[in-house]
Amino acid sequence: MINCDNRAAHYFDEYAAGGSSVKSTYYTIGRNLPGVLYEPEGNSRKSGLCILIMHSDISYLDFEFGPRIAAWGYRVLCANVSSGDAPLDQKILEVGQCVGFARGLPGVDTLVLLGHSGGASLMSAYQAIAENGPEIFQGPEKIVPCSDRLAGLPAADAVMFLDSNWGNGAMRVFSLDPAVTDDDNGVILDPELSLFEERNGFTPGGTSYSDAFIRKFQQAQGQRNNRLTAYALSRVKAIESGEGKYRDDEPMIIAGASQAFFNNKLFAQDIRLLSRTRKPWPLLHGDGTITTEIVCSVRKPENDFSLTDSYERGSLPTTVRKYLSNYALRTTEDYGFNEDSVFGIDWDSSYNCTPGNVSGIRVPVLILGMTASWEYSAAETIAERAVSQDVTLAYVEGAQHFFNTAKDREQYPGQFGDTMQTTCRFVDAWLRDKFGKE
Repeated sequence: MINCDNRAAHYFDEYAAGGSSVKSTYYTIGRNLPGVLYEPEGNSRKSGLCILIMHSDISYLDFEFGPRIAAWGYRVLCANVSSGDAPLDQKILEVGQCVGFARGLPGVDTLVLLGHSGGASLMSAYQAIAENGPEIFQGPEKIVPCSDRLAGLPAADAVMFLDSNWGNGAMRVFSLDPAVTDDDNGVILDPELSLFEERNGFTPGGTSYSDAFIRKFQQAQGQRNNRLTAYALSRVKAIESGEGKYRDDEPMIIAGASQAFFNNKLFAQDIRLLSRTRKPWPLLHGDGTITTEIVCSVRKPENDFSLTDSYERGSLPTTVRKYLSNYALRTTEDYGFNEDSVFGIDWDSSYNCTPGNVSGIRVPVLILGMTASWEYSAAETIAERAVSQDVTLAYVEGAQHFFNTAKDREQYPGQFGDTMQTTCRFVDAWLRDKFGKE
């Protein structure tokens, strides 16, 4: 059930900016997981609630939102997985170590997971397994089943997905260059499928591709995705039958497949795509008001040149097993996306995507989208696939991916206010509403 009312609004103006000073303490969790605990100075009745923040691939020890929300009275543990390229099951086990550490902090009685960006795919997979056991991700629909090693993980009391993307598998598909003619060669491209050819409609600073080109591009993108998955599965089968190039794994270098931001394709150049929600949702404004409306993106066109020919910035160097674990999912013949929807992705084919994972989460869920972010559209998809009876979805007007204000998108100075503050204020309101932490 999606909560589309303004229940948190009555808190919105009651509290000034979180003003507590914050101390930070470095910890090594388990054998080798680095973590930073942010705590409000003095006695805070909210400090019995700990927020655990982790990303699936990169360091989040100094993620700005950590100390910012700690200033509102909460304890916040920002921790890292041991390696961004580790298999997903290993990362999930490491989240479990951090959950145990956070639960063991003196006075902590409530634990909330926070997944931002690609961190949401990790945190949503963790919570679904913790609530249901690994069997939730062991069905025949999964490209790679979840390991039994993940049994017995301790569950959190709630999860927050703040500007989550669609998950590592989907972001890799959205970043996949279908113009590549040889999967390990980023130089030889099919010009008929190049985003950056004027004859295909490209214009620096803002493009409007034809419907025909968009459909051709997306069809080729989906087809290449399924070819890569089939190749990786065939190589694993060869390895397991003793016919592989190595006995345990094989390298897999994929040209034009990096999911880093500057590889987002089509919707980054043509901002008509994924530009609005399908339904009306609460929109948080900088002046403290909340309206309910079709929420439109305020992002601008980006990524005006191809990185496919760059190994460092454009390729995805991985292995066949890690590819299947971390990046693979199935797409159908109707794969694509338009101004308000993504379609043709089998969200249940992998547990590296938040929209599929939320079908196993029943604790309270908060989902926030940032309207100046290239990933804000994922929020609606996640909310609509959630099964929890307590789901809150809202959007922060003018906030960028890391919650800071997109001042270059304002029609007048101060239009969006301080979007980091707006985000903190609403998260604080939601946490107090759910857990009574005054």
